[in-house]
Parts: sequence; structure tokens; C-alpha cells
Amino acid sequence: MTAATDPGHTSQAQSTTRRYRRRRSSFGGHVAATIEPIQRAYRRGDSAALAIMAQLRAAAAAIPGQHYTVLGPTLVPQEYLEPNAGDDPSDTEHAKHTAVTLYAIHQQSIRDRSMHVDGPSFGASVGLLSKASPNSDAVRRRFVALGTATTYQETIHHLRSLVRLLREHRICLDYGLLAEDLVRLRRPGGRTRVQALWGRDFYRASSEGTADELAPATEE
Repeated sequence: MTAATDPGHTSQAQSTTRRYRRRRSSFGGHVAATIEPIQRAYRRGDSAALAIMAQLRAAAAAIPGQHYTVLGPTLVPQEYLEPNAGDDPSDTEHAKHTAVTLYAIHQQSIRDRSMHVDGPSFGASVGLLSKASPNSDAVRRRFVALGTATTYQETIHHLRSLVRLLREHRICLDYGLLAEDLVRLRRPGGRTRVQALWGRDFYRASSEGTADELAPATEE
């Protein structure tokens, strides 16, 4: 069943989503394509999807490959593995594991809206969160802490905290883009670039957008 909508609101939502859109690479598209069927099944109440989502949430703090129950949705095809990948998880394996497990936290208990959608970057979504939250200073403090993180584990800790707030306010983001950002963040010189990108998107969205504009106005 599709709810009736105001065409003007729909147009505004589409315009704002385009404003924060970045082009994904094939790896980001692969991560999005992994999440989308799980998301559809979860929103239908499919029992297998409910189990997968619970397993992904349980594996959120684990290293890639540690939880055998989530090897399917977190597996990275050979074409996206680094040529010199050894026994330790590669950058793309870390990034996909982090993105997919964070998505499972974000979507938890939400059936009427998709928390993964094409387009909105992480920084833009958190920027809109700062406007939607009654305690915008607290959101900004958490975002600043993310920007000063010096290790990948510290970054994940702050990401997880902010994703829980995005879930509370039902603000979506593009997990394919997030996965690409995480790959770049793990590589030499990438951390500063990604943190700067998130910061720019955050301040643009916090000064221009609204939380309702970022998500689709209707859901099936």
C-alpha cells in the first residue's frame, strides 16, 4: 500500500537527495546490491531476513570473517580484493563488513522506511540529524569526535553511535557510499580526505536541508 503524498513535497525530497548525491564506484554499487534484497525481505517480515539482520548486528564489533553466520552478506568478491591481500582482512573486506553491519543496526525494528537509499552521504545525513535532534550540540560533539578519530576502530565506535541516532530519527543514508569512504579512510593519506569530505557534507546539510527532505516521501 502506498500513502498519498503532496507532489510538491516529493519534488523537494528528490531535489534535496540529488543535492547530496555522489557518484558511487562499482565497489559501492556491489555493497548496495548486497544490502537491497536483505532490506526488502526484512521490511516484508521474512523470517530468514530477520535472522540475518540479527546475526549482522551481533557481528558488528567482530573482525571480518570471525562470525561464520554472516560470511554470505559480508563476502567481498575477488575482483574487489587488493592484489596483495594476504591472510589478514583487506581494506575492502573491513569496509564492507562495517557498512553492512552498521546498516543492520540502522534498520533494526523499522519496517515502513528503508534506511539504505541511493544518494545521501554519511556527512549529509548526520548534518540533517543535527537539525532534527532536540540536542543538536550533542550530535555535533559526536561528529567532532568522529573527525578526530585516529584509528579505524575508533572511527567505527563513533560511526555506530551516530548510526543509532540516525535510526532514532529515521534518517537514511547510502551505505554503498559509506563503504567506499571507509576503504579510502583505511588507505595511506585517506583519513584526512574522508574526514574533510564528511565535514563539508555535514555543514552543507545542517545549514540547508531538513530530515524529511533527505528520505523518499513514500515507501511501498
